[in-house]
Amino acid sequence: MTQEALVLSPQEARLLHPDSKPVATDRTHRLLARIQHAKPAIDVERARYFTESMAQTEGELLILRWAKAMYHIAGHIQVYIDEDQLIVGRAGKPGRYGILYPELDGDFLERALEQLPRRVESPFTVEPAEVDIIKRVVSPYWQGKTYHEDLARALPDETLRLTYDPADALTSRFIVNETSSFRSSIQWVHDYDKVLRLGFKGIKEDAQRRLAALDPFDPSDNVEKAPFLQAIILSAEAVILWAGRHAALARDLAAREPEPVRRQELEAIAERCAWVPEHPARDFRDALQAQWFTQMFSRLEQKTGTIISNGRMDQYLYPYYRRDLERGLLTEEQALEWLACMWVAMAQFVDLYISPTGGAFNEGYAHWEADTIGGQTPEGLDAVNALSYLFLRSKREFPLHYPDLAARIHSRTPPRFLYEVAQTIKDGAGFPKLINDEEVVPLLLAKGAAFSEAYDFAVSGCAESRMPNRDTYTSPCAYINFPAALEMTLYNGRMKRYGGELLGIETGDPGEFADWEAFWQAYVKQHLNFLRHAFIQQKIIIDLRARHFAWPLGSALHDLAMDAGKDIHQPDIDGGIDLGYFEFMGYGTVIDSLAAIKKWVYDEKRLSMGQLLAALADDFNGHPVVRALLRDAPKYGNNDPYADDIGKALDKICLEYTQRYSRSLGVHMDLRLVPFTSHVPFGKVVHATPNGRRAYSPLSDGSSASQGCDSQGPTAVLLSNYHTKNYRFRERAARLLNVKFTPSVLAGEAGTRKLCDFIKVWCDLKLWHIQFNVINRETLLAAKADPERFRGLIVRIAGYSAYFTDLSPDLQDDLIARTGHEIF
Repeated sequence: MTQEALVLSPQEARLLHPDSKPVATDRTHRLLARIQHAKPAIDVERARYFTESMAQTEGELLILRWAKAMYHIAGHIQVYIDEDQLIVGRAGKPGRYGILYPELDGDFLERALEQLPRRVESPFTVEPAEVDIIKRVVSPYWQGKTYHEDLARALPDETLRLTYDPADALTSRFIVNETSSFRSSIQWVHDYDKVLRLGFKGIKEDAQRRLAALDPFDPSDNVEKAPFLQAIILSAEAVILWAGRHAALARDLAAREPEPVRRQELEAIAERCAWVPEHPARDFRDALQAQWFTQMFSRLEQKTGTIISNGRMDQYLYPYYRRDLERGLLTEEQALEWLACMWVAMAQFVDLYISPTGGAFNEGYAHWEADTIGGQTPEGLDAVNALSYLFLRSKREFPLHYPDLAARIHSRTPPRFLYEVAQTIKDGAGFPKLINDEEVVPLLLAKGAAFSEAYDFAVSGCAESRMPNRDTYTSPCAYINFPAALEMTLYNGRMKRYGGELLGIETGDPGEFADWEAFWQAYVKQHLNFLRHAFIQQKIIIDLRARHFAWPLGSALHDLAMDAGKDIHQPDIDGGIDLGYFEFMGYGTVIDSLAAIKKWVYDEKRLSMGQLLAALADDFNGHPVVRALLRDAPKYGNNDPYADDIGKALDKICLEYTQRYSRSLGVHMDLRLVPFTSHVPFGKVVHATPNGRRAYSPLSDGSSASQGCDSQGPTAVLLSNYHTKNYRFRERAARLLNVKFTPSVLAGEAGTRKLCDFIKVWCDLKLWHIQFNVINRETLLAAKADPERFRGLIVRIAGYSAYFTDLSPDLQDDLIARTGHEIF
């Protein structure tokens, strides 16, 4: 069928008929056109000035060193104001750019800079002069000092072998994979409302009052709390200094601007930057600018995993929006233009992963600056307001995959909001992703939150939740490749990818296992061994990070950190809830593989273990009948108890383990199924698996079915998710679920009603997360064959959306292979 004969999503129609453009202003079209498909460039200024300052403060307390480094950056980094922009504040050069964090990866910066321009996953350009600065100034200082080097030295040999190549600690093994060496914190949400209400002058004055109230004879106050508060004061001054430099630049540009309208805009920018974020926001425009300065300075301060999220923008911005509308100071159209200006500014900052591991985890220039809308108020009432609808309208009318929009859904979500969410999903760009209050809120309560805190959570990162001023855990956690545990069960503790090296436990020759129970117990031993090493890894990570990272600005915006006088990266903040995780990679792959072994080798004896191992060793070449039989086994995602019961047993093993051993770490280590794009590189170390998957091809992603295996419709996918969860455990966290629809099944009003009903079923089943691609397979194939024509095609990946043509061929094929549901 030709594309012209297909029912198209609105996004597909815009691409195939370029004259059909979404509504947006000329300004925002010009801003977008300048940056939309440009390859990002590296800017080294942050790395240079951070390194200069750290070299000058050797021996001082870490949090003070960090605050001094940020003040040095604020005073020296070049500031810019883009043509046409109304929102200002960037961390690097004009265009799309990324910045460097040598405190994380300075030990392999030089090697990475050689690879970045030519790597397949998210390449960057870099100027020779900037490479020279890295080689002369930045990299030499950090050799031997980085967190990554410290971690590699600290891991026990047995754990190290599952984490890195022992001969080259820069190379991940993608088995029990740490994620802490390419980000200094997991996803995070600031209390932006605090900035809007108090301004950084108010935050500084609060720290000064606390400093003056310390006991001058108390050693703890003198050694710990006083330096902490001094760092808070200096950080607030740094943000104010940085904003003031933008005000001065705007005044200078206005004085030289010949065009009257733009001159007036620049004068207004100068006045606004001189006021916020130092002082409280006066109106909607002030609030947006103050929030953006806070967010961008945070990005200069830390490489937070999945970027700093935007929090509940429709809640903390709404009072300013409503008041301005009532006073006639703002129209809905003007607000949309200001929001679009912010989205373009977000799109220009590209989260740069220097390490090959980080780059492979986050393909397509991944980003998760989640903007949360909907949900409930701290009092438990529905929170939808006029700004919630405006964010949905902005998504439909402005063709950009920033911000990452997330809608909270609950049992009393207004029908109109659900309808507009469905309409926005049908547009086809993957927005918004949905988070289920009926699952998240009770779990937060079970882990110690108050009702008001749980109701007020914000979506953060891919599919996670954060409670500003209550969440206190920042340590990045382990991704565990459980299909590798299955391969080690089949090869007695070894993997094809790594030759004869013993990596796991020698559980014996699988050909000698008498029955399914014997095979299952052998697998469980390998599975538990992976969990053991993940928890060893995490213990070391928690202990090490506090010596390497400080976060004065993040701490200033957290009430508990301020009350404790303690940096947020330090463990055990009084009153905090420490929510960590470990990642189950390849969930569907393991379920389907174990189901195939159970069914054909043991229950029905259609295959011997020897026949299975021979087919796997040959990657099924010459074994078409065996592969066909394996692919015909029961599959997860079809509401089939044969497969789903295995999934529930796997889920329970993880939950029982973490229930027992999390207390040793002092945190909640919850089970999570959120892979980003890491199911692709993790698959590249796993040989052929008994579900018929070819060697080194992608694993299943998140809690989704294996690619193309969900054949019984989308409702069966939801039911398999439901039936594989152990709801009596509180040690559960996000399960990412991808669902792909062909546009024809959602066409018209009837299609919108079906999608609304489907979302209600998902909500009633208390599933954590769901996100959608609404696209024709033919469009994806055409985009892969003719990328220039489809450069604007946006697809949903894993908690974020990206341009399809920015993805590696492996990830493109993975998206194409996902089932496109055509019926309900």
